[in-house]
Amino acid sequence: MHSILYLRLSAMMFLQFFIWGAWYVTVGNYMKAIGMESSIFWAYTVGPVTALISPFLLGIAADRFFATEKVFGVLHLLAGGLMFCAPLAAEGGSASVTSFILILLLYMFCYTPTIGLSNALVFHQIKNQEKQFPLIRVFGTIGWIVAGVLVSKVLHADETATPLRVAAVAGVALGLFSFTLPHTPPPAAGRTVSMRSILGWDALKELSSFPFLVFMVCSLLVSVVCMPYYPYSQVFVKQSGIENPAYVLSFGQMSEALFIVLMPWFFLRLGVKWMLVGGMLAWTLRYVLFAYAAADAIFWMILVGILLHGICYDFFFVTGFIYVDKKCSPAIRSQAQGLLVLVTVGLGNLAGAQAGGWWYNRTILEAASAHAWKVFWIVLAALSGLVTLLFVALFKNEAPGETKAPAAAEASDVGGVRR
Repeated sequence: MHSILYLRLSAMMFLQFFIWGAWYVTVGNYMKAIGMESSIFWAYTVGPVTALISPFLLGIAADRFFATEKVFGVLHLLAGGLMFCAPLAAEGGSASVTSFILILLLYMFCYTPTIGLSNALVFHQIKNQEKQFPLIRVFGTIGWIVAGVLVSKVLHADETATPLRVAAVAGVALGLFSFTLPHTPPPAAGRTVSMRSILGWDALKELSSFPFLVFMVCSLLVSVVCMPYYPYSQVFVKQSGIENPAYVLSFGQMSEALFIVLMPWFFLRLGVKWMLVGGMLAWTLRYVLFAYAAADAIFWMILVGILLHGICYDFFFVTGFIYVDKKCSPAIRSQAQGLLVLVTVGLGNLAGAQAGGWWYNRTILEAASAHAWKVFWIVLAALSGLVTLLFVALFKNEAPGETKAPAAAEASDVGGVRR
């Protein structure tokens, strides 16, 4: 691949996830600082809502009639403008909570489709996906990490509107930059619109075995249980007296990048089932560490819990998409991946954001006891442990090495979603 093209696509990926990383791990502490603590979960509900709807928007129009780079650019310009308005709404009077969440919802309607579009744009321009895609995609992880370091460690802005404004500026910059990217025709031009394909109905019919059903149900449940980590870990880290929480949480993404590289080695030795079990056990251990670190703010336990993110995320979510890819035929591969995104990022995270918000408000805000954080995390640990036991008991065993070790490209992208 031409070096200039590589640099342009890498810069696009860097900015794509820099934008998300700038505000996603700080908005909870920002909302707490301006008196919106009881509504934090709504800021994390808007993403799952748009994840449920954006496949319809792209499936019906954007990926059939318009060049990918132009849709990508317009959406980022709109998203950047909305993000500029978000802090104005948040600090604008009695209706500020509703206005702020509504703007975040509109923002995510614009931003969420660009995750898949960025991948589609790269895949169209490269020839060797397994070798070239991970070299480009890794810049997305780097962008997320750099954003956390900038807004937290450098600007010390975790509790301010600065991260939102940084995301807005970066969004407009990426929107303008997008129009300089090479032409990428609409990927589904000429295809008939099918609700069956958008909903993944054909994939569900082909994969309707008992082990696959167990996998999908457990994926849904794990997505519900893990979702409270994202809005409330930043609040927990801050209340534990740790400075620059978004910077500290960025160590989780560093761990994620490391374990992506190591995944082929683990696959050969563990196989799909025990990779998935390892990911679920890591979520359980993380919550246990947080629970027992809470009373005395034990830093090393909190840090280990954050560093487990590589196993939590890569071993379960990345492995899950690889499992689906190996199970289905090429004809329904895209449908099957879309179905898993719908179940996990859409339904699971939506339920998890709402349930997590209810649980946080009931334990941390209403109870306000010395052991509130311990109770908050230990219940999540127990639920995660129960899902793990269910999966171990019901999922068909698979010998190590039975599933082909994933190529780096397969382990680098999870349905277009990075968390």
